[in-house]
Amino acid sequence: MYYDLHIHSALSPCGDNDMTPNNIVNMAVLKGLDTIALTDHNSCKNCPALWAAAQASGLKVLCGMEINTAEEIHAVCLFPTPEQAMAFDAYVYARLPDVPNDPAIFGEQRILDAQDCIIGYEPKLLINACEISIMELTGLMEQFGGICFPAHIEKTSYSITSSLGMVPPECGFTLYEVKDRRKLPQMLPLLPCSAPPLIVHNSDAHYLWEISEAENELPCNDLWAYFLSTKI
Repeated sequence: MYYDLHIHSALSPCGDNDMTPNNIVNMAVLKGLDTIALTDHNSCKNCPALWAAAQASGLKVLCGMEINTAEEIHAVCLFPTPEQAMAFDAYVYARLPDVPNDPAIFGEQRILDAQDCIIGYEPKLLINACEISIMELTGLMEQFGGICFPAHIEKTSYSITSSLGMVPPECGFTLYEVKDRRKLPQMLPLLPCSAPPLIVHNSDAHYLWEISEAENELPCNDLWAYFLSTKI
């Protein structure tokens, strides 16, 4: 199963406006991917459109977001259906600061439909930290039927290792994202050693050309079932 589980759309203020549902789906298919996930900053509002756009493509889609926690830590939260994702979206939105976006500074936050038409603009700035702690995430995923993992843990900003110095065992994570696989050896000592970790490598794409090639794979034909079977 070739995957890319960390992709932004034009809803993210830092996402290129060409990152529309159909463009993302078509690029993923061209690159030979089997499963992708849409993970905009603190929002799932373009997930229903991507889900619908992918229905005839053979591409499997997971719905989610890249949450920015109260500690300024990025984590990816994934759900098997748009309905579950949008329920979590409402929970996060209520805990996002009421700071308006300035498109001239941060970029537009476009909400799109399955035909790539703009149906609205998100007024709140989505890149701010929300009032949810990294310590709460695994419990919230049990509540909303999702899974989560710390994003790009090797980065020197917005990562759990840069903020906390390590991954506290009480966070409950068993899945981690390392974008630069060359840095995996130096990350492993920072992870809890109670169980072997599962590592995924994603693109964190903000532009179409950044979406992963068919190079990152997991031994399964249903990624969500695989995650559940490994008790993530």
